[in-house]
Amino acid sequence: MSDFGATREKASLFEVARTFNHIALASFGGGLGAWSREVIVVEKQWLGEEEFLSAMTMCRIVPGANQVNLAVFVGTKMKGLAGAAAAVIGLCLMPVAIVLTLGFVYFTFKEVPAIKGALHGASAAAVALTLTMVIQTGQKCLKGLMPVAFFLASFVLNGVLRWPLLLTLAILAPLSLIWAWPRKKPEPVDA
Repeated sequence: MSDFGATREKASLFEVARTFNHIALASFGGGLGAWSREVIVVEKQWLGEEEFLSAMTMCRIVPGANQVNLAVFVGTKMKGLAGAAAAVIGLCLMPVAIVLTLGFVYFTFKEVPAIKGALHGASAAAVALTLTMVIQTGQKCLKGLMPVAFFLASFVLNGVLRWPLLLTLAILAPLSLIWAWPRKKPEPVDA
């Protein structure tokens, strides 16, 4: 049995829920993708790097919140339907309670300078975590001229020019599929 199979059998529903609760609470304020990768791929080794990147791509394409989709994916892979439920509960329960509490505190004390400063600090930390994930995953998957070109094109179209994501995907997805489509190698000609 592979290491993944052994890890999968050892993980209980409580462990799945606790892991996603850890991800949610550690990344509060942003950087959820970076923490997800750190915990799921590096610490727990529930997914490999390539499988995580593929899962994140699919979770961004299908409707719904990216990280909830990832929780469903990983939870299902670990423990089936019960694992998916445990992962979503672990990901959402405490953050919802915290957001409701913080919302009450914010609307009660929003003019206090310390509250404004804390929110600015949390924003900076989220940006740093996201950049860290981009650098770490980019080193593994952006090998070659075309992957870098597609990355830059999507960044320019969506990030700089502010084209809608669906339009950016409508342009780049077919081109990337054409580029990545397996091709038959020409058979050698007998002389």
